[in-house]
Amino acid sequence: MRKVAVIGTTAWGTTLAMMLAARDMEVMIWARTEDEAARLNRDRENAAHLPAVSFPERLRATSSPAEVLERADLAILAVPSQTMRGNLNIIKRHLWESTLILNLSKGIEIETARRMSEVITDELGSSSDRIAVLSGPNFAREVVQGLPTATVIAAANIKFAERIQKTISSPNFRAYVNDDIVGVELAGALKNVIALAAGMSDGLGYGDNSRAALITRGLAEITRLGVAAGARPLTFAGLAGIGDLVATCTSQLSRNRFVGQELARGRPLREITSSMSGIAEGVDTAAAARRLAHRLGVEMPVTEQVYRVLFEGLAVKEGVPALMERELKHEVSADIISRSVTLG
Repeated sequence: MRKVAVIGTTAWGTTLAMMLAARDMEVMIWARTEDEAARLNRDRENAAHLPAVSFPERLRATSSPAEVLERADLAILAVPSQTMRGNLNIIKRHLWESTLILNLSKGIEIETARRMSEVITDELGSSSDRIAVLSGPNFAREVVQGLPTATVIAAANIKFAERIQKTISSPNFRAYVNDDIVGVELAGALKNVIALAAGMSDGLGYGDNSRAALITRGLAEITRLGVAAGARPLTFAGLAGIGDLVATCTSQLSRNRFVGQELARGRPLREITSSMSGIAEGVDTAAAARRLAHRLGVEMPVTEQVYRVLFEGLAVKEGVPALMERELKHEVSADIISRSVTLG
């Protein structure tokens, strides 16, 4: 690929832009304002999200959607999930028919409970064959430092996923491919909700046993919802599932875990989120996931308690213990067992 357009100035989008520009590709980042684009080009760094990390020589920023997308072989969407439609409405008239699309956003739209690839297809009115998603345990700060990292690229058209795999892979950044785009997207979005719960548990001082239980039971309910939505169970045992879930629930770099911890310490949600430079996608995703779960008739007890803490005023010290007081039952859901046997 000769030219890559990165839509959005998030830490993760900037990181991928820098990785690709360092390989002598023409890479441009789209900023929402002329001032932001001028600042990025002048300072040669994204001080708001990746301070003290210098841009490669071939990376430039622009506020013009026409300029950033002109002749682009690949457009990387790196915007918050709840702003995806609005951003697509701005850029879609400048998007070339030959341009392939890679989404980085990990979320579910609140109003519709639709996955990001569905939102993209809605807005662009084009075939889902040109859309791929990237997900996995990928904290931008570690990737930009060159620490060994793995990720997964999912697309209905596996040949497209393989093209991106070859484009972005490096000795320190290993990409795998998967054609289960439903599973990869839901795993990437829903793990943020479980990370909120893990942060709440940590903030209450419940220890490693409780965190491990939340991660494990969280994976079970993520998998239940994914299977009900048409995903394959094994996807949730991969990088986008358990890999990203463990990283987000345990890392000091996790914004969602941080929000959960701060809620447990008594800080109001609005105060926490307004003080952050990035977005904790799990907050909005909790509402969207709950809506999708109700629509599909799937029980998600961890997500339900997180939702009640975030939006119904339930105290953290009541919500987390409530998970231990539920009816005793078999550990593995019968629907997951039957689906796994069928696939095997």
